[in-house]
Parts: sequence; structure tokens; C-alpha cells
Amino acid sequence: MGMELSTDTAAAARHARFGKLPERIRLEDTVEGAKATPSGGANAYDPEGSWKFSSCLALDLGL
Repeated sequence: MGMELSTDTAAAARHARFGKLPERIRLEDTVEGAKATPSGGANAYDPEGSWKFSSCLALDLGL
């Protein structure tokens, strides 16, 4: 009888915690809009300065 009571208590605790599904999330709440930044700012590609960041053994050895 004592074992049956503890399993009922455990089942009630599980049902209290996991007994229902979470509330639905609307699509509008999951999407965030942001303005695009114009190209050409600080993150623009610089072909003359890009060689500084390459990792090439031949360049390191001066070959």
C-alpha cells in the first residue's frame, strides 16, 4: 500500500509538471525585422589590405 501511494504521488507530480503542452507561440513573435546597412562601410572588402590577413607559409618564408 505504501509503494502504491508513493507512485501515485510521483505520477501526480509528473502530471503537474508535464501534464499540458506549452502555449503556442505566434509567428509574429518569432520573426524580427531589422534594416539592412548599406554596403561600403567599415566592413567593406579592401583588396590592397587583404594580404595582411592571409596565412601562407610561402609568404611567411619570403618565397
